[in-house]
Amino acid sequence: MQSRFEQARISQLISPYSPDDPPRLALDFGDLLSLLWRLDRSAGQTNRERYYRQCVRALLSALGLSAHPVARLIDGCAPGEVCRQLTNLPYRTGKHAVDAQDLKAAIAQLMTLRDDTLRIGTYQEAWTSAFPGSGIVDTELRERVFAVMFTALQGQFANFGRLLLVVDIVLANLIVGFDNAPEIDLPKLVADHGYPDPADPRVHKEYATPSKE
Repeated sequence: MQSRFEQARISQLISPYSPDDPPRLALDFGDLLSLLWRLDRSAGQTNRERYYRQCVRALLSALGLSAHPVARLIDGCAPGEVCRQLTNLPYRTGKHAVDAQDLKAAIAQLMTLRDDTLRIGTYQEAWTSAFPGSGIVDTELRERVFAVMFTALQGQFANFGRLLLVVDIVLANLIVGFDNAPEIDLPKLVADHGYPDPADPRVHKEYATPSKE
């Protein structure tokens, strides 16, 4: 049974981190991974890319990682490639060189699990118009489809989503060596590290403006 905090934490990790839906809990390394996932998904949308890069850089600064190889790797990656390239960090840090190949394999598997979990938790974002299956003529078949999409999946994800909480702890240790990842409140991120201010109308306008590219 999930605690209310776990529910809120999972909801934040699968949220869009948009100006209209800003983080309500303190942010940590797990939020950084979710922001990187959002950055990858924004590939080709110039304004969104810029927004999520600013979020990522602010959180890297707040976590004390601006000079870490992970920051240089992220800055050097095009959106769409960032999460995949994180697996190469063991070869960049110079630590645990003997274990680099196994560390890479572990990070790759954990990032795949994380990606799958996020995609399941955010599957409704892919609905561009009507509910999937809404045009099925057979009423019984249509109701079965809806039962899976709107009832079974959402009910199961409440438990499945807890995987994010465990995976993020392990990834924080494997990628940057955190045993206890620090947490930073959003107001401090905005004031001290340049995180996009959700109270700023310009941030909302830029995020909502479709890319011209």
